[in-house]
Amino acid sequence: MRGKFITFEGGEGSGKSTHASMLAQRLKALDIDCVLTREPGGSTGAEIVRHIILSGIAKPLGAETETILFAAARDDHVRMTIEPALAAGKWVISDRFIDSTRVYQGALGKVDMKLIRSLERVTVGATMPDLTFVLDVPTIVGLARAKSRRGSGAADRFESESTEYHDDLRRGFLVLAEREPKRIVVIDGRAPRDVVAEKIWDTVESRLLGAETAAP
Repeated sequence: MRGKFITFEGGEGSGKSTHASMLAQRLKALDIDCVLTREPGGSTGAEIVRHIILSGIAKPLGAETETILFAAARDDHVRMTIEPALAAGKWVISDRFIDSTRVYQGALGKVDMKLIRSLERVTVGATMPDLTFVLDVPTIVGLARAKSRRGSGAADRFESESTEYHDDLRRGFLVLAEREPKRIVVIDGRAPRDVVAEKIWDTVESRLLGAETAAP
């Protein structure tokens, strides 16, 4: 049986990495083999592209170039990590995937959605997430968390953008969720960590684990 594919989306400091990891641990406790991964990155080639993107080197080249770089990383990620795991019956949990490109480069970068969708068809094809969580927090909360997380380190390519940029980013994810309610579930990321984790687990249990149990 093919595995399940879950992605986590949201702005900076919304808790994606934390809750992706917590969900993976909980699934493993049930003896469900799963792969925890991230974007950009998640495979050898994609991690190289990740460094280029987050360093800000490509920013002067424009949003379209960044979109193509993300697509190149995603292609390697899907072929080398995601697809083999799903085919082996493993669950895959990714910290970011296609929705980040749709919002960061599409809604905010004003890259033509026709280009983004075309790149998705080539790099992703039928390997769409079964379930996507958008962790939603106010901009001021997310940026404060991101700053606390990195300590004395420098802000990356996207963390260093303006507050207005991050406000638009938050709205972009919520618009996507409104358009695809069957796949995307919005979770209030301001709640205590255990409360958020339980809401995520309840959704996974009802939508995916329940479906597996009911399958012939």
